[in-house]
Formats: sequence, structure tokens, C-alpha cells
Amino acid sequence: MKLVVGTHNTHKIAELSRILGPLLPGVDLLAAVGDSPVEDGPTFYANALIKARAAHNDSGLPAIADDSGIEAGALGGAPGVLSARYSPSGKDEDNTALLITTMKGVADRRAAFVCAAAYVFEGEEFVIERRWEGTVALRPHGAGGFGYDPVFIPEGHQRSAAEFSPDEKDQLSHRGKAFRALAPLIAQRL
Repeated sequence: MKLVVGTHNTHKIAELSRILGPLLPGVDLLAAVGDSPVEDGPTFYANALIKARAAHNDSGLPAIADDSGIEAGALGGAPGVLSARYSPSGKDEDNTALLITTMKGVADRRAAFVCAAAYVFEGEEFVIERRWEGTVALRPHGAGGFGYDPVFIPEGHQRSAAEFSPDEKDQLSHRGKAFRALAPLIAQRL
């Protein structure tokens, strides 16, 4: 069985393969075939559906997608749904640098990674949202992961998400939690 992932991000596809592989044996994850849709939804939930719908419409296959980002409490939840486009360049390192600069001198470092995971096929749509609580570090640490991982210190840990092994991160992360919760719904329909 084939399942299209509404992304061209190879890091996300690899991560979802690790998370979903044991839960959906025999299911091949394929990258989206069409152009990336405009993510103009006001929430992670809305943007996940936009991407999953586009992947399904472009391929005709069952599709999954997620929208995720980091919300800093002291910034009123910013960068939020604009996480991937926070800096003018939209590059991970520039987004991370801007977040650190914006939070310079801010005592309240609480933040959360948020992931909305969506499934779409033939009129059925499901979205599950999960959070990973933590804080924003004063500077980047670690070379693993992607996005804001180098500046996110998960609650109860002293290391950044970029210092976790892929398996450790998959067990704790917002994306891991959301897709593990979505997997039984997908399995019932494939």
C-alpha cells in the first residue's frame, strides 16, 4: 500500500518513515508529486489539511501531512504557523538566529513544538494535534535534527532536540506523538 506524504522535505519523510514504519507495516511513504500548496491557514490544523488535501488531489492516493512549528510563550505564540517563514530567507539557521535574537534578554523561555498531523482520502479527513513542551536555549546546541531543534530544550532534559538520537527524538517529539496517535486511524482505512 502507498501513502503520499504532503511534503518535499526529505528530513520529514525519513522521520515519518521511522515513526510509522513499525505501526503501518507494508506501507510505502512517497513524497508529494505536485507543487507545494500555499500554506495560508491561520492554524497548524488548517495548514496540515491544506497539504494533505493537495497531496491526495495530486496523486489520487491516501495522503498524510503535518504542519508544525515552535510557539514561544513570551512572544505570544510566535513564530507559530510562520515558523518555517520566520526570517526573510526562511532558512533553518536564519529562523533559529532570529528567534534567539528576538528572545534576547527575555526571562520566560518557555516554548512548545506543535504538530498537527492530517490524513485525507476520498472525503475522509482526520487531524490530530500534539505538543512537546520545553524552553528556548540561549544559543544553538547540537548538529542533529532540523528546524529549531538546536535551540529547543525539551522539558525534563538538559540537551537540545538536536542532541537527541533520531530514535530518542521520535519517541518524545510532537511529530512522533501526533503520528503515533493518527496511525491507528490510517491502519483502519488502508
